[in-house]
Amino acid sequence: LTAVGEPSMDPTISAPDSSAQQDSLFSMMDVFLISLITGLFTYWFFFRKKKEEVPELPKIQSVAAPVRDSSFIEKMKKTGRNIVVFYGSQTGTAEEFANRLSKDAHRYGLRGMAADPEEYDLSDLSRLSEIDKSLAVFCMATYGEGDPTDNAQDFYDWLQEADADLSGLRFAVFGLGNKTYEHFNAMGKYVDKRLEELGAQRIFELGLGDDDGNLEEDFITWREQFWPAVCEHFGVEATGEESSIRQYELVVHTDVNMNKVYTGEMGRLKSYENQKPPFDAKNPFLAQVTENRKLNEGGERHLMHLELDISNSKIRYESGDHVAVYPANDSSLVNQIGEILGTDLDTVMSLNNLDEESNKKHPFPCPTSYRTALTYYLDITNPPRTNVLYELAQYATDAGEQEHLRKMASSAAEGKALYLSWVVEARRNILAILQDVPSLRPPIDHLCELLPRLQARYYSIASSSKVHPNSIHICAVTVEYETKTGRLNKGVATNWLKNKVPAQNGSSSLVPMYVRKSQFRLPFKPSTPVIMIGPGTGIAPFMGFIQERAWLKQQGKEVGETVLYYGCRHEHEDYLYREELARFQKEGVLTQLNVAFSRDQAEKVYVQHLLKKNKENVWKLVNEGMAHIYVCGDARNMARDVQNTFYEIVSEFGNMSQPQAVDYVKKLMTKGRYSLDVWS
Repeated sequence: LTAVGEPSMDPTISAPDSSAQQDSLFSMMDVFLISLITGLFTYWFFFRKKKEEVPELPKIQSVAAPVRDSSFIEKMKKTGRNIVVFYGSQTGTAEEFANRLSKDAHRYGLRGMAADPEEYDLSDLSRLSEIDKSLAVFCMATYGEGDPTDNAQDFYDWLQEADADLSGLRFAVFGLGNKTYEHFNAMGKYVDKRLEELGAQRIFELGLGDDDGNLEEDFITWREQFWPAVCEHFGVEATGEESSIRQYELVVHTDVNMNKVYTGEMGRLKSYENQKPPFDAKNPFLAQVTENRKLNEGGERHLMHLELDISNSKIRYESGDHVAVYPANDSSLVNQIGEILGTDLDTVMSLNNLDEESNKKHPFPCPTSYRTALTYYLDITNPPRTNVLYELAQYATDAGEQEHLRKMASSAAEGKALYLSWVVEARRNILAILQDVPSLRPPIDHLCELLPRLQARYYSIASSSKVHPNSIHICAVTVEYETKTGRLNKGVATNWLKNKVPAQNGSSSLVPMYVRKSQFRLPFKPSTPVIMIGPGTGIAPFMGFIQERAWLKQQGKEVGETVLYYGCRHEHEDYLYREELARFQKEGVLTQLNVAFSRDQAEKVYVQHLLKKNKENVWKLVNEGMAHIYVCGDARNMARDVQNTFYEIVSEFGNMSQPQAVDYVKKLMTKGRYSLDVWS
């Protein structure tokens, strides 16, 4: 087309020839245009992409997937329940307490059900008054730094946004927390306060359980006052003593297809043989251990560095996230329980819920063998709670031993003291109790029904995905101690991980895991200074942080001051990642490396002492450099001492009173400039 237009604009054409040339030009143009249009049409007709013919298929009647009934009100009406106990649970304890409360209800002529808030529409709370003598109880655990548990996140979000009228709702709350944490029982307190704000009627005071003290005793004390308050409110009376009511019935499978039997999977049958993303708590990824090395050079403890291969898993993580690991119980403990109870552990069985309407059909994946249940699904190493002792007591054939167990499960002061000393402080697990109470020989299926689920263990990831996209690193110390009874107790997960030997193939090196997102994050701007405080294995997330800052520097980014305060017992014994840290310092990534060796001199020196020593520099980084502070490790002592040290530094250099300094640090936390990743 450009060539056709060019002659008409040619300035060299003379005036006298213009008319003749115009006639010939038009005729030529007509021919050309007709030819072009014909050509284009021919091309379109023969070479156009024909619309694919869609064969008409016979219409298939669609089968709708079963819709989960999300109305707990309808379920309560259908099953004749009037008490619903919701639980926000991360490790299973709140769920356990909720089950105990719902079972209690029958003693008062009431019927209860435990409910996972994730499975229901909580806006239905406004309709609970439709049911006679109805009550909602909330057993709410607080996770991390005042956060809701994963299964209570939606409920928490709804409470924050809701403007519902809950004036017909009667409620009570029991919170599960730990006093060593900054935001003790934040979730329980919030739910209690918010429900009242929305017009609901509190029929019993908020209970605050402290896991740093004796959570079981806190719960029993609250519970024994809670039920009389319920009785008074509804005008009912206890119908009898607490009785043992089985929740599940045993079915033994003598002729079963072994392909239908669970062998340790958390959710889908055969999910470990046929892995499909996305991977989460109900569908963990089997990661190969590619490295497992001892980090410390001496001492009694075993500190280790593990690397998990996540290639082809589509798992993504960021520095500061947590890796959750599903461990297995020690086979010798499992075998001893089987021997004491005279049971064939390879018997394949199912425990089926007697309440057919319950969402929870089994206490753990079924059908399975007793061996699998005791190895992968049940907690056999923690001291059992009082309700387990109460239920088991009926099987003690010796009257004195039965009385001993019943007394520990009672709410009397003497019983509580006995439970505290004989079970909790002596760290007696279920095997130790069976050994020390010779006449106690319960049916193994009832024991499996009563024991809590074995929970995943969380570790701060010790690597950066920018540097190690296909690998997750763990830094951990094996837990091993002698109890007051002279037994050697071992931590389930750390000792199981210790024995994971890197290999080409075989389950001996496989670890079921998933990633849990965290709020423990590096600043958005790499140029922002960071102060990291992490003694012992608290250094884990900071290895990821430092790796990431080194990578950012290599990318040509401006990286701010990177300051580490690390602590260990002895310089030549348990100084973790010594060579790596020295290299990072030499490369200029780690601008300050301050190490406290607590036991290398007469007076103990900890990280907080080094912070005080460098207080002027610390204040300058925080006040002028707008540094972000990160603390990882022990919550009970270290984190609290470090926080108190910051109060002192802020007070001295900021010319503030103690309350003003505390407020200043709290504001840093609110702004995300003072972050904690701590455990007790």
